[in-house]
Amino acid sequence: MKRILWGLTLAFLIFVQINSVANAATVEEKKQSVRNAVEATLEMLYTHQPQAKEAVESHAGYAVFNNIGTKIFVTGGGKGKGMAVNNRDKSETFMKMVELQVGLGFGIKEFSVIFVFETEDALNTFVNQGWEFGGQATLAATDSVSGGALAGAVSVSDGVWMYQITKKGLAAEITAKGTRYYKDGDLK
Repeated sequence: MKRILWGLTLAFLIFVQINSVANAATVEEKKQSVRNAVEATLEMLYTHQPQAKEAVESHAGYAVFNNIGTKIFVTGGGKGKGMAVNNRDKSETFMKMVELQVGLGFGIKEFSVIFVFETEDALNTFVNQGWEFGGQATLAATDSVSGGALAGAVSVSDGVWMYQITKKGLAAEITAKGTRYYKDGDLK
């Protein structure tokens, strides 16, 4: 009986040790995956709007999120991941987003949102306090082969500009939606 108990305890300790090492590697892999997605999104933006590169690089900072959203009749939602970058010190903050929608529509779409922050205060508010906003009208039909539907940058707040790229999917909607951006506690 003691041998069985000892064997189970040893197996448990080995499992815990292996799991903690695997999780450490997994966090860095997840961070790198977000970085790769951000880089690909920025390249897509620059391809469609070359002047956006100067805007992203010359202001206080930027944030990029890759999201997937669904809409069925009067309700919908979405979630995504991304990161904010301070251009002054190159610090990265990994973040998540979640949205809820109410309004008429249908579809599934994969899209990216790129924020450009004119001031460090605007960037810090976004990163440290999270952010919520709402209201959208969309009509997009694209596929990943022929390119994305890209709206030009729009002002969403004092000192904050936003680009949105619909990567693939089909959506037709008029919605009021609330979107929340917040730090990703798993990728500190």
